[in-house]
Amino acid sequence: MGPTTKPSLYAFTMEGLQDFLVEKGFAKFAAKQIYNWLYQNWEFDPENWSNVSKKLKEFLKTEMDLSLPKVVWQGLSKDGTRKFLIGMSDQQSVETVAIPAKDRLTLCISSQVGCAIGCTFCHTGTMGLKRHLLPQEIVGQFLAVTLWLKKNADESARLTNIVYMGQGEPLHNFDNVKVATEVFLEPNGLSLSQRKVTLSTSGLVPQIKKLWDFPPVNIAISLHAANNDIRTELMPINKAYDLSRLFEAIKSIPLKAHRRITYEYILIDNYNDRQQDIDSLLELLDKRESKINIIPFNEYPGSAFKRPSDAKIRWFQDSLNNGGCVTTVRTTKGDDILAACGQLKSMEEKLNLWE
Repeated sequence: MGPTTKPSLYAFTMEGLQDFLVEKGFAKFAAKQIYNWLYQNWEFDPENWSNVSKKLKEFLKTEMDLSLPKVVWQGLSKDGTRKFLIGMSDQQSVETVAIPAKDRLTLCISSQVGCAIGCTFCHTGTMGLKRHLLPQEIVGQFLAVTLWLKKNADESARLTNIVYMGQGEPLHNFDNVKVATEVFLEPNGLSLSQRKVTLSTSGLVPQIKKLWDFPPVNIAISLHAANNDIRTELMPINKAYDLSRLFEAIKSIPLKAHRRITYEYILIDNYNDRQQDIDSLLELLDKRESKINIIPFNEYPGSAFKRPSDAKIRWFQDSLNNGGCVTTVRTTKGDDILAACGQLKSMEEKLNLWE
């Protein structure tokens, strides 16, 4: 089945849906009713929308695409992390990961089928870019996973946080990711807090400069090296947008009060985990507006890189802390099902799930 030509109901921001309904001859306030049913009551059949007119229900059922992406496969890690293969209407698929913690359930969401950036430490980068995801496919991951969890795991399941750290470069798909983010934040809908949404970028400088026109969510920069030669080896994008251009663009990011930019740093054994790397980081970063998230490398089949020892990881963090940086070490979760950071790669070819 090919993609539908009907507009998807999940592709509209609140304001966009209001304008669309008015254009079609319906009341503006119906947009709030629709959002309430979809995103607060989790009721997706218009027939059950008691306060919506019969005429509008018929219009939605005949003229709108009400379908959601499908959970094609899911796997559960020993630590409770759950990876989902999400299938789209054109039989492309992406992976998305639900990560449990003490007081939250975070969805690591994909923004593209594959990725064009080609970072050498990342399994997704071996796919290349197949296409951008549409807003309804980004929002649809959140909805499909929540519905699956409610039905199969916990009726009260609720995703509390979103990180755009799945497959793809979110800023490469700027407009669609922006619309999806506005849907996530809409007070009459899913009503996520800006602080509960994190946008991660590999450093796409022209798009970073457009963040003034993006909802003020948390920003994470995939840094991984404070030296241009090493960063270029890890991230080919550094050839076009080196550290000086990247940090010039970062100055333009509109930070809200008391917010910091998170710098993600994949720590690779005997590669970027030396004293000179620590010194370069301390020199490069504005310590008042920065937080370093150290991510011990997650090994995957075919990778030439290795994870440092736990002692080396602790030494690296302690050295940065002693230099005045705020640091965290990301707990590795889901690596037994290739669901950890840098391990995502669509599994449909391996599983033959479309046959």
